[in-house]
Amino acid sequence: MASVLAIPAHAQVARPTENLSAPVKTFGRVSYDARSLMIDGKRQVIWSAELHPFRLPSPDLWRDILQKLKASGFNTVAIYFDWGYHSPKQGVYDFTGVRDVERALQMAQDEGLYVITRAGPYVNAELSRGGFPGWLVNQRGRARTDDPAYMAAADEWLTKIDAIIARHQINTDAKGKGPSNGGVILHQIENELSVTTPAQRRYMDHLYAKARADGITVPIFHNDQGRNGYWVPESSKVENVVKGPNDLYAFDGYPGGTCTVEGKPTRGSAAPDWGFYGPGGAKGGASASPDTPAFLAEFGGGWFDYWGSNGGYECNAVQRGKRFQRVFYGTNLANGIDIHSVYMGYGGTSWGWQPGPVVFTSYDYGSAISEERGIRQKAQEMKQLGGLIAAVPDLAGMVPAAPVQVSSPNVQVYHNRNPESDARFLMVTHKPSNGRTDDSFTVAANLPDGRYTLPMRLNGFDAKWLVAGVTLGGQRLVYSTSELQAALTIDGGDLMLLYGRAGEPGETVLRYTSAPKVTVLEGTVTSAFDTAKGDLKLDYAHRGRAVVRIEGGGRPTATLILADEDEAVRYWHDGSTLVRGPVLLRHATATSGALALTGDTDAQTPIEIWAPASARSVRWNGTPLALATSAVGSRTGTLPGPSAIVLPALTDWRMAKGSPEADPAFDNSRWQTVDTRGSASITAKPDGQPNLTMDSYGFHDGDVWYRGRFTGTPDAKSIALFYGGGGAGMLQVWLDGKFVGQHELPVGLPRPITTALANFALPAGAQAAGEHVLSVIVRNNGHNWDLDADDFHKEARGLISVSIAAPGGRSFGVPIAWKIQGKQGGEDLADPVRGPANNGGQYGERAGWYLPGFDDRRWSAATLPAATATAGTTWYRTRFDLAVPKGQDATIGLAFGDTASPRSVAQYRVSMFVNGWNMGQFIAHVGPQRVFPIPEGILNHGGTNQVSLAVMSDGAPGDALEAVKLVTLHNVSGGVPVTMVAAPTLPSELKGARP
Repeated sequence: MASVLAIPAHAQVARPTENLSAPVKTFGRVSYDARSLMIDGKRQVIWSAELHPFRLPSPDLWRDILQKLKASGFNTVAIYFDWGYHSPKQGVYDFTGVRDVERALQMAQDEGLYVITRAGPYVNAELSRGGFPGWLVNQRGRARTDDPAYMAAADEWLTKIDAIIARHQINTDAKGKGPSNGGVILHQIENELSVTTPAQRRYMDHLYAKARADGITVPIFHNDQGRNGYWVPESSKVENVVKGPNDLYAFDGYPGGTCTVEGKPTRGSAAPDWGFYGPGGAKGGASASPDTPAFLAEFGGGWFDYWGSNGGYECNAVQRGKRFQRVFYGTNLANGIDIHSVYMGYGGTSWGWQPGPVVFTSYDYGSAISEERGIRQKAQEMKQLGGLIAAVPDLAGMVPAAPVQVSSPNVQVYHNRNPESDARFLMVTHKPSNGRTDDSFTVAANLPDGRYTLPMRLNGFDAKWLVAGVTLGGQRLVYSTSELQAALTIDGGDLMLLYGRAGEPGETVLRYTSAPKVTVLEGTVTSAFDTAKGDLKLDYAHRGRAVVRIEGGGRPTATLILADEDEAVRYWHDGSTLVRGPVLLRHATATSGALALTGDTDAQTPIEIWAPASARSVRWNGTPLALATSAVGSRTGTLPGPSAIVLPALTDWRMAKGSPEADPAFDNSRWQTVDTRGSASITAKPDGQPNLTMDSYGFHDGDVWYRGRFTGTPDAKSIALFYGGGGAGMLQVWLDGKFVGQHELPVGLPRPITTALANFALPAGAQAAGEHVLSVIVRNNGHNWDLDADDFHKEARGLISVSIAAPGGRSFGVPIAWKIQGKQGGEDLADPVRGPANNGGQYGERAGWYLPGFDDRRWSAATLPAATATAGTTWYRTRFDLAVPKGQDATIGLAFGDTASPRSVAQYRVSMFVNGWNMGQFIAHVGPQRVFPIPEGILNHGGTNQVSLAVMSDGAPGDALEAVKLVTLHNVSGGVPVTMVAAPTLPSELKGARP
């Protein structure tokens, strides 16, 4: 009992989840032990965020996102590679243009980011088929096993992508030595493989061996879905784990609650302990692999949204945003999780037919950088947290320290130390961490420089990341109740930026050999020197900012900026430069007496610069700045803001009917004949019926047409069509050119229903003698993922079976001879530049109506909103010019109808093509997305653009296209250079025959 009482009641108690005697494992320049990853022998906190280049089809803008991630405090980027994005057909691969992933890896290196590569074969990522290529759906062998055909297919992909990754590793030769060609430090094989039979173990062994044979020399890992203890390294002695060939164990988690359907944040759960302070064992997170560093390969920085919701991304950005990050990410770091990747850093756009059934076009995710590339408030907080990690390298490889004493039962403190330097990290949060009380309390702790009692306040859902006993440049920080955002050395003196909550008191103690001189340059600060200890204590309140200069005392001159939170987020640190003012600092580069700053402003903005005196001149985005010296030693000036962007109204629309396939006289002689060929689908069809599924004929994405011929009979009174349409999929049916009806799959479900039986009464004409023609279009809104390794991605799409019958009669009593047509060329793409996800099987797509150079002068003039609609597809096209001022970075979007409402009364859907690129699908009556960002490079900001809209409607009154307009979603002065993405403009440039 005495030993229990000796532990302070409110201190976190650690468990021996790390084997601190585990040997160092070395992979060239990358090594690790149980405590952390090391690069060139130096311990690192790997602070990462996820980016999917395939969700931003303007490669120049990849650099924009990478720079924003770096500026937001991340030192690493995690990148998924989508197998299906690169391979329309077995044996065919494309790594050019928007698929030039080598360029993405090079950009990451250029921007000073490490890279975690995640190459599949399976990635999930809410993609159609979880990233598998469409042609793999036809493979009978079970995916994600050691089936020979599947592994041969996977090897085909891995041979290609591994070669690219190997060239961009931090190691460059087979022994992991030699000069660096890149920043890849970790490599993932497989993702969330939750089936663990011997077939999967053989498969994992194969993937590991394949990566090594392909020249991957960095440590290899798998990402465990949740914390199951699946695929841990062989060295683990923890009971009930599943061992694999990989070097590192990684896991993921998405705690913290979700928003309500009304779009309101919830309290959510308390932050879990998945390391030092957790339950331990196979399902305790990092504890499943004591010999390797704790590794969160995905930690939820948001969540995806589904068809028919009320729109959750902005709420998700709050739910998993400011304060959540401090509490949850801080808890992770305190638990020893030194490899930490946020999913997502930038979500982007699932353009074309990329989305799986569980998502719509936008993959914003509520991430730190929004879909339109704006920097959210949560990114500003991440900058502060990442700034601490960069300023205090001793945070890497910390272990639990002695418990501290906390005076409030509502508060808990995690206390860690660096075994080499004895530097401390104190993570202060509520107990439980989702508490909301306002508490003033003290924390008493034995710190490296003595025993101290820290007065503190914690108001509401919050956490504080404090460091103590750390050396910053030439200064010794004994402790501070303010949080450290930046520490840098300029001309031999030290500059520190510390911050706290507005109005709260702060206390900072520095150690000196004798009494220093303290000068308050701005604000109100009191100081006192303890000659016995050598402690200089500064007391202040966090209001705006205070600036203090400290000279003498046996140390270099130090300048402290003591700010409240709103003030502190205005600062950016790069190298030996600190800048206050712009919404983004991209780079600060000093050369030959000049300082070149690049970044963004959203309005005319004061700028304040701390930089070496050798930087006699300063340029902002290439323009000289007129600067004056301030009373606090900085240089000040003014930055220009952006001009307003004048957007044209979308007028002069042209219109054409787009469903000629519904006409009985339509020539389908070149279409494929539906037959009884075999199928790999997991969806059962009635025995003896033909194989109608679209994938069996090489059509994997978007819309597919069927035309069926039958002989009229008195039994032809009703038709039942079993079909697969993915999330919010649908079909339309005509008989002899007359519209029979439309069926839509249910929406508003986070896990949607993806197949259905549609029943219609047939017109009396179907019973007349002679030949009749059925025309059916099915919209495939994505194949299922294969998250549970059960071949769910092979669920049928398109028609599955069709029965014509009389009430009470025999089903399938009327034979139907079918033909099928999907995207032009099927797996042999007509438009390989835009790739497999750009097009489906609409007539206008097959004929090139979506291309900017298509001649629509013979089309009818139209105005929007449309007064009437016709059953089937109607195409609308218009052109417009943009003149975004040079030197400005903007995101312009297409908006449909009333953007204040998540959905319309009118029932129709739109596939939108901008300069030939399929930028998404709007379903008016389903929602929630009504505004679609179009990235520059797809959109020409300095010239002519063309929009083509394929509008599907049931033709009912009111179900017509609403108003369409351009909107400015993001506008700053700055940005990165962007060129137009080259792609075919004329139908004559497409490959293969036209319809």
